[in-house]
Amino acid sequence: MEETTPTNITEKKSGLPWGKLLAWLGLFILLAIVAVGLLSSQQGPVTIGSPAPNFTLTTFDGQQITLEALRGKVVVINFWASWCKPCEQEAADLEAAWRYYEDRGDVVFLGVDWTDTETPAMAYLSKFDITYPNGPDLGTRISQAYRTTGVPETYIVDQNGVLAYIKLSPFLSLAEIKAAIDPLLKP
Repeated sequence: MEETTPTNITEKKSGLPWGKLLAWLGLFILLAIVAVGLLSSQQGPVTIGSPAPNFTLTTFDGQQITLEALRGKVVVINFWASWCKPCEQEAADLEAAWRYYEDRGDVVFLGVDWTDTETPAMAYLSKFDITYPNGPDLGTRISQAYRTTGVPETYIVDQNGVLAYIKLSPFLSLAEIKAAIDPLLKP
């Protein structure tokens, strides 16, 4: 009988370990994305005096409005939801303020419907007879840009695109809304 002995065969690997390199690169990219998300969530709301984040709002009637296109006007951006009871407290006053400033042409109100569905949102707008442009915050992109913490929240942008006023709770009266807008208007 013939005996066979195993031979030591060493295979020499050539080139770079591409699989490991790609795995490490993927892990690094994932960690970078998580870090950026954590940093932006830690920043809190945007601040007065900073440039207002630009956005495009597609209204419930299909009109597209960009903040950039409203430069030269005072823009009142109100985040609301149909299920929000404090939003109901300020709804009539916001509409009254809009009607007060509407004919001037230098003040624009925009309603941003946050984490809501269209049917109750439309019922809310009808209930409070809201006539200024409103639309859903699709994918919560606008609220993320403004780093909102809930609803209602209102951001007032001056004619130069700078945040001039922030209200992180409901307005309590028409006079309070006017007091926030009037100092920004040119005589």
